[in-house]
Amino acid sequence: MKRTSRIYVTSRRVALCAVVVLAATSASVAAADEAAGPFGVTAVVGATADSARVGALFSADKAGSLSGNHYCTASVVHSPRRDLIITAAHCIDGDDGNGTGLVFVPGYRDGAAPYGVWKVGKRYLPDGWAHGQSEDSDVAFAVVDDRDGKRVESVTGASRFVSGVATGATAVTVTGYPDSREVPINCTNKPVARSATQQRIDCPEFTGGTSGSPWVNGDNEVVGVLGGHEQGGATPDTSYSVVLGREAAELYKDAIGR
Repeated sequence: MKRTSRIYVTSRRVALCAVVVLAATSASVAAADEAAGPFGVTAVVGATADSARVGALFSADKAGSLSGNHYCTASVVHSPRRDLIITAAHCIDGDDGNGTGLVFVPGYRDGAAPYGVWKVGKRYLPDGWAHGQSEDSDVAFAVVDDRDGKRVESVTGASRFVSGVATGATAVTVTGYPDSREVPINCTNKPVARSATQQRIDCPEFTGGTSGSPWVNGDNEVVGVLGGHEQGGATPDTSYSVVLGREAAELYKDAIGR
């Protein structure tokens, strides 16, 4: 289990209707570029424009004291309103139990919030998670409230969410925040199938706190989210993601269609 502490609260149930998968959220195998190697090597991520899109999640009551208090990872994905993040469903399946909510800190590093602290608003969880916490539905979106009149994507940029990409079509780079570190790490490797609904990647040091980490290919497309089987994996060297298929595409459509 990649997340170290659980927040027990009531999930918001999102009713998903049968829809045609958005063309904008699908990608052909041939279209995706290979992420850069070397493969299977984990390293600290430098502060760059690309790394700004990935951030850490905190309980809102820790917003004034960030150091050591992050518990999951999330990343900004493109949306028409420029205010959407993606993470694992088990990371945001409710409030923090004290009514204070959650905050997202993009580019978090050494206790600092270089791009600001953003309140997490409305959350979108698939029915498979809301009605039984299915490991095959461990993906979620959340709206990030405006800050100082700006939208988060306008400040950090965004990756593009896609669905329908075959597992292992290309290598991906996984970026996340272990709870034992105050800087993000990343690793590039090629995912392999665990099952028809789950994919796995072998990368060392992805411990608790990395749930919700985006799996990004060379075209800056999110094709996985660390979570799923064993809520991301029981060991630090192997991590999992649900296969982003129709359910994830419908959820994205619901999140951007509000």
